[in-house]
Amino acid sequence: MAHRVYGELMRYAHDLKTERKMHLQEGRKAQQYLDMCWKQMDNSKKKFERECREAEKAQQSYERLDNDTNATKADVEKAKQQLNLRTHMADENKNEYAAQLQNFNGEQHKHFYVVIPQIYKQLQEMDERRTIKLSECYRGFADSERKVIPIISKCLEGMILAAKSVDERRDSQMVVDSFKSGFEPPGDFPFEDYSQHIYRTISDGTISASKQESGKMDAKTTVGKAKGKLWLFGKKPKGPALEDFSHLPPEQRRKKLQQRIDELNRELQKESDQKEALNKMKDVYEKNPQMGDPGSLQPKLAETMNNIDRLRMEIHKNEAWLSEVEGKTGGRGDRRHSSDINHLVTQGRESPEGSYTDDANQEVRGPPQQHGHHNEFDDEFEDDDPLPAIGHCKAIYPFDGHNEGTLAMKEGEVLYIIEEDKGDGWTRARRQNGEEGYVPTSYIDVTLEKNSKGS
Repeated sequence: MAHRVYGELMRYAHDLKTERKMHLQEGRKAQQYLDMCWKQMDNSKKKFERECREAEKAQQSYERLDNDTNATKADVEKAKQQLNLRTHMADENKNEYAAQLQNFNGEQHKHFYVVIPQIYKQLQEMDERRTIKLSECYRGFADSERKVIPIISKCLEGMILAAKSVDERRDSQMVVDSFKSGFEPPGDFPFEDYSQHIYRTISDGTISASKQESGKMDAKTTVGKAKGKLWLFGKKPKGPALEDFSHLPPEQRRKKLQQRIDELNRELQKESDQKEALNKMKDVYEKNPQMGDPGSLQPKLAETMNNIDRLRMEIHKNEAWLSEVEGKTGGRGDRRHSSDINHLVTQGRESPEGSYTDDANQEVRGPPQQHGHHNEFDDEFEDDDPLPAIGHCKAIYPFDGHNEGTLAMKEGEVLYIIEEDKGDGWTRARRQNGEEGYVPTSYIDVTLEKNSKGS
């Protein structure tokens, strides 16, 4: 419909406007030519009228001199010659006026009976062609809709079948399997016997004391474990918000750090603009002392410099935390798929609502498992392992890679893909020698492997 109906209609409308403009321009030209003929006829008419009045004046002057007995013969002859000249010029202007009048009448008849009707006829034919074209477009639009209706009906039937095949039990079980925490229900609280010191003897004092202390220790431990587990119907404890957001899951921590870096960059830009404005004002005061004292701006300028240094340190610190959490997130993403044991342990932190736990130290508190030697110390060492390849790519264009963090490549070179493009136009790649870096996504032809470890 876009190419055959709408596109054709737009092209025809453009041609139609051009043709209509041409016909209207022809009509304006014909009208201008008729106006020019009328002006020529009117000028000849006015000239003939003026010469006739001059001839009448010459006639009256000649008759007055001819009847005057005191007039000389030379004056009479001169007046007679002037009368003959004016009469001759009036006759010539009369003939020219008659010719111009005849020409104008002919052009006017041609204008209103030939030229203008022809232009109107062309406009009428153009409009008739437009009507025919519109009918063809309407027919094409209807044909396109008629071809699409069966496909839409089939899609609607498929939607109805899919809606009928919904199994609410299976769907809810899938949600349970995906988001179950893996926590064990809390154990029974032990009985704390505060009456032991009443019946305690000197001989068994040490034993009783040790039992009491062990009982208290177990109670505290049990309470601590119970408090550490968050349940669906309980309130989420508001722990202390750490500066580096280490109390949050990796992805939430990364978003918070990125948001703080963006805010700090905006504040840094404002302070830099203020510094530049203060320097300009200081230069103006130094050149024109009568406008102000340059020394009065020094405290504000020093304060701005301190703010800029502080913001830069904050940005550097947050960027270091961000690079750390991005490295750990990339390293742990592979291990989550490599072991079913760790899947249950880390599932609580992966929940979108954060309804189970936000504490990184509590995510390993699950049911006792056979291979329980994997702990956070192992994570620290395994984060240094290289990321697995999730595909490969071929360089379509060469890239110099002068900037920090980028990887130079030659045309036709094959690289491993270790991280897909996240929407910023860069893909992380690795050479066979282990060198890693980012390359422009538009410069490479990417092939991802569905069954790879890192996908």
